[in-house]
Amino acid sequence: MIETIEERRQPALSAVKRNVERPQPLSALGALAVERIPVPIAELDRVLGGGLVPGSLVLIGGDPGIGKSTLVLQAAAALASERGPVLYVSAEESAQQIRLRADRLGVLSENVLVLSGTDVDAVLESATTVNPSLLIVDSIQTVSVDEITSAAGSVSQVRECTSRLMQWGKSRGIPVFIIGHVTKEGAIAGPRVLEHMVDAVLYLEGERHGHFRVLRAVKNRFGSTDEVGVFEMAEVGLREVRNPSEAFLEERHGGASGSSVAVTIEGTRPILVEVQGLTTPSAYGLPRRSANGLDTGRLQLLVAVLQKRVGLALGGQDIYANVVGGMRIGEPAADLAVALAIASSFRDRPVDPELAAIGEIGLSGELRSVAQIERRLGEAQRLGFGKAIIPAAAAKRGTTNVSGLRVIRADTVAEAIEASIGGE
Repeated sequence: MIETIEERRQPALSAVKRNVERPQPLSALGALAVERIPVPIAELDRVLGGGLVPGSLVLIGGDPGIGKSTLVLQAAAALASERGPVLYVSAEESAQQIRLRADRLGVLSENVLVLSGTDVDAVLESATTVNPSLLIVDSIQTVSVDEITSAAGSVSQVRECTSRLMQWGKSRGIPVFIIGHVTKEGAIAGPRVLEHMVDAVLYLEGERHGHFRVLRAVKNRFGSTDEVGVFEMAEVGLREVRNPSEAFLEERHGGASGSSVAVTIEGTRPILVEVQGLTTPSAYGLPRRSANGLDTGRLQLLVAVLQKRVGLALGGQDIYANVVGGMRIGEPAADLAVALAIASSFRDRPVDPELAAIGEIGLSGELRSVAQIERRLGEAQRLGFGKAIIPAAAAKRGTTNVSGLRVIRADTVAEAIEASIGGE
């Protein structure tokens, strides 16, 4: 017996009608003015883009012991005195340890409320009761939620904790600071989505045993990512450096070979830094190239140009380059200063101590102009430098005449070395 099964088609479900929004011209959209919350620490305020945006979520990272908790605690005390209570949640240290740090920093304040705990839901419940002007969580890798069974610091825990903190802050217009651990490579530990969720990512950089710390924004939805804040580690915590150029150059020995001065632009301000170079005969078959504060690949490129275009016999030399003060230079405007430092060390002749170097070096050995040359020259003159060497092409893009500053123009790196150091 054959049984026939007839398949009946189900009636299609009627689509739910939704209100469709029409696209609007960008020029027709009204601009909403955001009233920022000024941070009493000027260098931190600069990096944030002019203050905290209500409801923003800011992630602060850096190596262990670099000063992240110190900076955040100082900011909490300063903000609490002007805006009201600040809730500091410590998931790594006890409340007494936070008190000891506050005693050392001299930032005791009744408006800084300390809570030691790791349960995010309990933290947010307490924060709702307090209604603080700022919420700080130290650190995001040590807090957790009960609904997720994995350990604190796992991908799911970090993502969920960050999401709840973000929703709580944005719904109430309260800014949130979270501190994050970093990996051996210096990146924020945990899932990459963490950096995509937050509104700003700040890194505190510098040598752990050095004096200076540089706060740099690598992401900022409400401001520029080019600004940096410079601090000096003192006994009473991080102290603002209002004039970084003077601080970076105060211990410079002008008569030593292998030293030059670069003029770099960080955000809206020019900063003069000392660049050191050292060449020494290699004891092994493969010469070493090492850079601190500079890109190693860029250093190798400059060494190749000096060999090919200038004729310096650097093939059998170990070469080291260093930016003094813990500063990191990413722009190519420091190329000429690095080349002068290496050539000075190789020839054992000092660069003129009153000379500042500005310029990018091409693969043909030519000097290329850089942006904001007038501001760089003005900063060099303000700090007492009497000479500056720049690409000859820079004069075509704008004025390079600065009162009290002798400007030397060179077409190639070979000409610049000849004018700054001299021949063999």
